[in-house]
Amino acid sequence: MPPRVDKEKCDGCKAQHEPLCEQVCPGDLMVLGESKKAYCRSLRDCWDCMSCTKICPVGAIETRIPYQLGYHVAKLIPMMGTDSITWTCIDINGNVEHFRYKNRVEPE
Repeated sequence: MPPRVDKEKCDGCKAQHEPLCEQVCPGDLMVLGESKKAYCRSLRDCWDCMSCTKICPVGAIETRIPYQLGYHVAKLIPMMGTDSITWTCIDINGNVEHFRYKNRVEPE
């Protein structure tokens, strides 16, 4: 599913010329609008790689689990650490599970 941007949380990476989500998007789909908030300019072209979701420093971008897998209220939220990523999964009943995985790449 394409990313959803919470306009209340998004600060456009402090209105940088090129926010982080725009820098990491392999499809060159994330951009800043006139309001200096990020958005995906072509939802149907999104690769669902979640790079923008993972890199957002304020947690303003989320990816919804496809309806066929979890209905519209299910969420998958990443939190990047320096040596790991923690995934928070929220199912259709509001049950929350956390999964932590060590990054494969060693920090320099």
